[in-house]
Amino acid sequence: MSKFSSAPAVPPPPPLPPAPPDKSDAEIQAKAAEERKRLQLASGRGSTILSGGTGVTDEANVGTKTLLG
Repeated sequence: MSKFSSAPAVPPPPPLPPAPPDKSDAEIQAKAAEERKRLQLASGRGSTILSGGTGVTDEANVGTKTLLG
């Protein structure tokens, strides 16, 4: 080592991020209920549609007559 060398300077730590705002329980519950309602309204009848916008393009499967009994 050289007699004129020194330790490197340590940079100061970055400032801490600001604390998140405190929300009351009523605000949190109201936001959660609003989000659930928004998701419920957005789903609509989309889950009941089993075909695309063009409909079913296959031929109808009417089957053949069978003897019952």
